[in-house]
Amino acid sequence: MSQSQARMELAQFRQVAPQVGAALQSLSQAAVGAGLEKDLLELAKLRASQMNGCAFCIQYHLNDARRLGVPTEKLDLVVAWAEAGVFSEREAAALAWTETLTALMAKGVPDAAYEAAARHFSEKELAFLTAAIGTINVWNRIGVAYRFTPPVPRSAKTANAA
Repeated sequence: MSQSQARMELAQFRQVAPQVGAALQSLSQAAVGAGLEKDLLELAKLRASQMNGCAFCIQYHLNDARRLGVPTEKLDLVVAWAEAGVFSEREAAALAWTETLTALMAKGVPDAAYEAAARHFSEKELAFLTAAIGTINVWNRIGVAYRFTPPVPRSAKTANAA
């Protein structure tokens, strides 16, 4: 497999389209402001980014999740969350909802998927979780389109500083 070269980096994208970056940032923060757990949101963002193949967003959200103290075993197993047995029912519901919304073309949003998510989230929480999942999918499409270079993992920054 050949290495792909960035077409544009995130910093340049933010300069070229500052309104887009600001709007997406604001939308991302809305879910936190509504009371959704930051670690749950990072797991959802990580799973969507894995599904969409966005290397930048995968690394970015791994860095954020580690900073928040999300256990390593969850980060290692989010790709196989349904079989892993390490996620709470609420986290599993968020990950299932993330997969449903990220893979819309495959089957739309079945009633059973909505009902399963609605058992674990209030109406307000589900609305904000849905917006957060939509937002990461937008960022994934931007990151993949421009081939943003993944950020350096926090552990590598620490090792390089030594």
